[in-house]
Amino acid sequence: MTFRSRLTCAWILFVLVVTTSASLQAEDKASTTVKGYVLDSACAFVKNLKKPISVDCAMSCAKAGSPLVILTDDGKLYWPISNTMPATGQNERLLKFAGQRVTATGTAYEKGGSHALVIDKIEAEAK
Repeated sequence: MTFRSRLTCAWILFVLVVTTSASLQAEDKASTTVKGYVLDSACAFVKNLKKPISVDCAMSCAKAGSPLVILTDDGKLYWPISNTMPATGQNERLLKFAGQRVTATGTAYEKGGSHALVIDKIEAEAK
């Protein structure tokens, strides 16, 4: 076997290992359910709200460009994210839930104290 053939085989093996590893890491993420209020991110931080002031307020801020987040009862903020590349904003999807309590199910991520959720399913909680 020539050096070039060995190099090609090594490269193919490397690509297979990296691809398999990335695939397994994506599959390791379990589905998570998050319950809380959908509100604009600025109010969650600046005003330290435990729930939205009103539906109109949350919608107004979201329409002005403030990202919507899910604030859980224990104070965690989940940033809704997409799993597509390039990533897409999630405000359009969450706008109909602005100011309401929701149950969202999907894949959760944590990095540096921040929480994010790729939402598979979201629905308003029954009143």
